[in-house]
Amino acid sequence: MKLVIQRCSEASVIVDGEAVARIAKGAVILLAVARDDTEDEARYLARKTSLLRIYDDAEGRLNASIADAGGAFLVVSQFTLYGDCAKGNRPSYIESAPPDHARALYEFFVHELKSYGHEVQTGRFQETMQVKLENDGPVTLILERRHTPPLACPQ
Repeated sequence: MKLVIQRCSEASVIVDGEAVARIAKGAVILLAVARDDTEDEARYLARKTSLLRIYDDAEGRLNASIADAGGAFLVVSQFTLYGDCAKGNRPSYIESAPPDHARALYEFFVHELKSYGHEVQTGRFQETMQVKLENDGPVTLILERRHTPPLACPQ
């Protein structure tokens, strides 16, 4: 699972001319699910994201979490984060999870973020969206956690 997290002063998602999500201060999370991702990756990244200290504290240092800053999350699915541009000019999306698997983990990630008490808005899965945001800082981070199958024990 891969996340691009952008701190913002405001953000919204528009689908077919209609605003379907809107936040003020907080963070936009672009989320991609890889083929082999599990709930473990989603759970870990939701907790990590929830606790990230990327907001200014009283001294202006990046030392406050989103809860401390009173912000919200806007989560948008974006399978293209796993686009591989190594060969040719057309990206390959072979690493991206199939839609059913991706939707389940996207929804699980959102549920996990909400379980920490955060306000969470979402885009619309598998829809063409216009994501509007006003970067704050700008502060942008990439978080990734890939499923690694357990190693076989030598006999």
